[in-house]
Amino acid sequence: MSPLLLLSVVVSYFVLLIIVSRVTARGADNDSFFIGNRKSPWYVVAFGMIGASLSGVTFISVPGWVGSSQFSYMQMVLGYLLGYFVIANVLMPMYYRLNLTSIYSYLEGRFGRFSYKTGASFFLLSRVIGASFRLFLVASVLQFTVFKNWGVPFFVTVMVTILLIWLYTYKGGIKTIVWTDTLQTLCMLIAVAISVIYIGKQMDLDLKGMAEIIHQSEYSGTWFFDDWRNENHFFKQFIAGAFIAIVMTGLDQDMMQKNLSCKNIFEAKKNMYWMSISLIPVNLLFLSLGALLFIFANQMSIKIPDQTDNLFPLIATGDVLPPIVAVFFIIGLVAAAYSSADSALTSLTTSFTIDILNAGGMEKQKLRQTRFRVHIFLSFLLMLVILVFRVINDENVISAIFRVAGYTYGPLLGLYSFGLFTKLKVKDRWVPAVALLSPVLTFFVNQYSEEMFHGYKFGFELLLVNGFLTFAGLLMISRKT
Repeated sequence: MSPLLLLSVVVSYFVLLIIVSRVTARGADNDSFFIGNRKSPWYVVAFGMIGASLSGVTFISVPGWVGSSQFSYMQMVLGYLLGYFVIANVLMPMYYRLNLTSIYSYLEGRFGRFSYKTGASFFLLSRVIGASFRLFLVASVLQFTVFKNWGVPFFVTVMVTILLIWLYTYKGGIKTIVWTDTLQTLCMLIAVAISVIYIGKQMDLDLKGMAEIIHQSEYSGTWFFDDWRNENHFFKQFIAGAFIAIVMTGLDQDMMQKNLSCKNIFEAKKNMYWMSISLIPVNLLFLSLGALLFIFANQMSIKIPDQTDNLFPLIATGDVLPPIVAVFFIIGLVAAAYSSADSALTSLTTSFTIDILNAGGMEKQKLRQTRFRVHIFLSFLLMLVILVFRVINDENVISAIFRVAGYTYGPLLGLYSFGLFTKLKVKDRWVPAVALLSPVLTFFVNQYSEEMFHGYKFGFELLLVNGFLTFAGLLMISRKT
């Protein structure tokens, strides 16, 4: 398909996003940017959060992951439900009760200033890495399908990608993102549905036929109970899924900022429940697409790429399917990636401004200027990390994200668990040392787990190990109130 046509589709899509941002950002102030003036409709937030939760990683990497992991990802998705239930009934009521703008302010009241700065810093590290991974994915596909043909360097593609996000988020912030994420979620789901339909047509299959061929294929394995040492074992993935949801949503300013923009805790809970339930059929759709891609590639003698993240782009933008699939693939990819990245940039700006620079009490105009400069600085930082990640990445992006999350979100899990489930105080100045030492110890536990635990190999549940070590470290520096 013509790169010029694909570029025209991307440009048209972003023109639409910018129009939406201009409409929603009218009269926007600092409260609009940070918490949407607490006027966001819960059902709009819930639908938009589907896209933000999935992101371009799910759009590309979950279908590509089917080749090695089959449908085992659904075990984690079920774990997400438990995690979201905890978020809705434990964390969100606390955030609303304390009337927080940044959720890490809780740590200052509970432990002290060093704990507060530590929590905010680990969020910034986690989200910069996670957002960069996701943007790396969409920039790579745009480079592969459009810009490579014109000899455009990859770093220019990345610059354009970041600039487009900055243009439609710099003014309205979360007030704008609640609505742009809704549009982007809709585009993403339409793109996946169209891809499934046309692949089915090429194989002369209706919906029932597609379901049967997926069920009979080698890719349909879902439940794994046989070997407890396997990374795909049900309980390992289910428990890891629950805690990944808690830390990557409930302890993450990015995801919680949308929830905190709802009118009250009751609407925020409805948003969380409906979003979590919706993720089951949506993820099942993505996994089904992945199985169909591998089956279709085998039938058409298409070589499976070494990086299976590239399978969907290869088939969608090649000559084996009608051009409409390529058009919707690009729209869906950009929508999926940007629905996560735009809110990440906004939440990073919020956390850095409020938590690191302590700018929350500034005069309105000065706060606006500070927020603007932070927004620009973080945009450049994301661009730099994306370029570094391109050099070092050698695995599926979704796998990389979950592995890194085990190291960077673990201290947050330990801090909040200790704060919520004990009444002990800690020696606040020692908290940064504990938070830094825990991931280091976790790394060595992971490296030698098979020798130490009779062949046991850690998967994504490494997050729990990190959280436990942080909790234990806090216990060692604690004192009674």
